[in-house]
Amino acid sequence: MQTDVRRTDDERTRLIASRIGARSIVLVGMMGAGKTTVGKRLASRLNIPFVDADVEIEKAAAQTIPEIFAVHGEPYFRDGERRVIARLLNEGPQVLATGGGSYMNADTRAAIERKGISVWLDADIALLLARVRKRANRPLLNTPDPEGTLRRLIAERYPVYALADIRVSSSEAPHDQVCEDVIRSIQAFLDSRSADKETAP
Repeated sequence: MQTDVRRTDDERTRLIASRIGARSIVLVGMMGAGKTTVGKRLASRLNIPFVDADVEIEKAAAQTIPEIFAVHGEPYFRDGERRVIARLLNEGPQVLATGGGSYMNADTRAAIERKGISVWLDADIALLLARVRKRANRPLLNTPDPEGTLRRLIAERYPVYALADIRVSSSEAPHDQVCEDVIRSIQAFLDSRSADKETAP
């Protein structure tokens, strides 16, 4: 029975991957939402590459992201981020995890809309705080009041994240469960797009 379930799941994910074509699955959301961890699992399930935009930015700049912020400032980083993501979107199919601020750029959102399927991993502030406090490489939170900064960023970003094609709750549930929720949501999104095409005049 377990073998049959696994075979059915493999067939489902193969079908989803074939329907994605050359597009990228682009994960957006706040720092700490689980984009990298969930993204790696999702890529494995769909048998396509996983790419972390932040890692690619660091490779291109030969500096860490905190170093880029410290030496050049946030506007310089954001411009490089935009260019790197534009390049990566031409290299699909893949699961692409993006930085928390990347989706705020209108050009990046338009590029993702053309060449990808955007998935917002939505997480509440308590979960985000618990996760980001474990890591010191968050330059935007290097302030006297990181919680206040995080709340401000959430207020600014969540209305824009809501423009994504898909919204999935990133909760305390195991990452494998969140990954499964993303897969089901992608399948439903693809089905709805197919239905729209069939009913279009």
